This record gives sequence, structure tokens and C-alpha cells, in this order.
Amino acid sequence: MTLVKAGPPQAQAPARRRRRPSAGPSHRGDARLAWILIAPAMIGFLVFAVYPTLRGVYLSFTEFRVLTPPTWVGLENFRDLVGDPVFWNSLRVTVYFVVIAVGLTMILAITTAAVLHRLTSSTVVRGMIILPFLISSVVAATVWSWMLDTQLGIVNLALEGIGVDGIQFLSSRQWAIPSIALIHVWKHLGYTAIIIFAGLQTIPPTVYEAGRIDGAGETRMFFKLTLPLLRPIIALVLVLNVIGAFQVFDLVSVTTKGGPANASNVLQMYIYSKAFGQFDFGYASAMSLALFAILILITFMQMRLLRANESENS
Repeated sequence: MTLVKAGPPQAQAPARRRRRPSAGPSHRGDARLAWILIAPAMIGFLVFAVYPTLRGVYLSFTEFRVLTPPTWVGLENFRDLVGDPVFWNSLRVTVYFVVIAVGLTMILAITTAAVLHRLTSSTVVRGMIILPFLISSVVAATVWSWMLDTQLGIVNLALEGIGVDGIQFLSSRQWAIPSIALIHVWKHLGYTAIIIFAGLQTIPPTVYEAGRIDGAGETRMFFKLTLPLLRPIIALVLVLNVIGAFQVFDLVSVTTKGGPANASNVLQMYIYSKAFGQFDFGYASAMSLALFAILILITFMQMRLLRANESENS
């Protein structure tokens, strides 16, 4: 019997390389559709946000009035800004307003959110709390200016009913800014409380159960558990409230118009009077750019402080 010697095994055919799916007509159609859908938003952003911002930055280095073309003056507007006592008074008034408004808003919002989270789950109560935020600022300022009127306001009538003399809330230098700050707190408290309340719902219930097992009461758990866990949300809300308070205009414009004697002449009100009262758009743009730089600096400092606290706690 003859043995047939088996030949060498045949080499396997090289594996075919997988081809990457090329961008076919369907993919190109999806990209085209995506650009069509975002085009209106992009155009609106470029026309109503990017262009006005760049135009304002340019005008801050010019002398520009309505009937004359802008003339390049370099840093002259900013030099005038440094020596302008009205600007520094407006900045001081704005900071005073921000401290009162943001401080009260944060304290009351955190307390309100904690009460909602721990004591009630009623959606009706939550809706009532956020209701003032849904009201127009002009409407709110108008109603409160009537209520705080020195002679016919219901607040002064109530104070006189309990034997307290009437207070000139919006017509005295002492009470103008605190009164406007209280209106701001009333309007923005609900929105801030709802955001903090949403942050509270992300805290696991087991954290509070462990605190109760250790014998901690509600007050101790609030300061030792709730506030540390809410630090990122509180930082976000604080930044938003500070930026919003620095940009206050409508409340002041309706209630006091910057008076009496510039006691409530906040920075936005001064910018508006320079631009649309004296038609000095170059100087107004320089003040707007200075306000933008202040807000950027404050936001940066707040975020740095937040990160420092987080690193210490970790």
C-alpha cells in the first residue's frame, strides 16, 4: 500500500480588512438637516448677542453720539470713568443693593427649600412659592410702588394701625435701596428656592437615616449634612443671583428712577441715562464693559472659593 504524503497545509487567505462605513447620502442628509434646524438659533445668536457685544466693545473706545459717526479716542472713556464720582457712587449703591438682595435671597431660599423638602410635598405650595417669579418685573415694581406709597400705601396704613409712624420707603435716601432690595427678594425668592429644592432631592434619604441613627437632630443634620452636600448648587445659585442683582434696572426705573438725589442710582440706571438721556453711547459702552469685567471677576472669585472649599473637605 502506497502512502501518499500529505502536502503542506494551504495558507489561509488573508482576512479582509473591514472598511469604515463611508459617509453615504443618508449621513450627508442628516448633517444638512441638522444645520438647517440650528440655523435660526445660530443666526439669532450672532445677530442679537455676538454682534451687539463686539459693537459695544468697539464703541467703548470711541466718542459716539447719535448724529455723528464714532470717533476713535482710545482709552479716554476709561480715564474719564476713573475720575467720574457719579460712576463710583453708582457702583457703591449697586454693591449695597447686591449685598442686601443676594444675602436675604440666599438665606430665605435655603430655609424655604429645606422646609419644603422636610415638611411638605404639596405641588400647590411649590407653585405658590414660584408664582412671584412669573410676574413681570415692571408689574411687580408698579404694584409695590403703590403698596409702599407714603400716604396711600397699604403697608404704611398697616404700620399706622399698629401705632408706627409712616415710612418713606421709596422717597428717602435711607430706605430707597433696602425697599427695592426687598422687592427683588420677593420676586426672585421662589425661583431660587425651587432650584435649591431640586438639589435637595438629589441627596439620598439614607444620609438622613444615618444621621438619625447617630442621634443628630434636624438642625444639626441641616448644618452638617444638607449644606455641605448642597455646596455646588448653592455656588451656582449664588453666581446667578449676584449677576442678576448687579444688572437690576427695571425695579429702579419704575419705583424711584434713581432718586432721591442719586440714592438709588444703580450702575445700570446710570448707563441708561448716559446712553439714552445724554446720548453719550461711547461712555455708556465703556461703563458697560467695566461692569462686564466686574462680573467676570466676581464669578471667577466665587468659583475659586468653591473649589478651595471642596478640596479642603475632600
